[in-house]
Amino acid sequence: MPLINLVIVLIVVGVLLWLVNNYIPMDRKIKNILNIVVVIIVVIWLLQVFGLIGSLDAIHIGR
Repeated sequence: MPLINLVIVLIVVGVLLWLVNNYIPMDRKIKNILNIVVVIIVVIWLLQVFGLIGSLDAIHIGR
């Protein structure tokens, strides 16, 4: 993935998260949980993009 695409994706995710935090009325606890979940997902995605962790397709939950 080219670096410019990576930067664009990070900017879009950041702007969307900022919009949700500023313009959608939610309890502060829910916003904090949403922020933490988004950050964890972005960090895992970045680790996959840079090849530091393998694909998560092999992980199965349940049967």
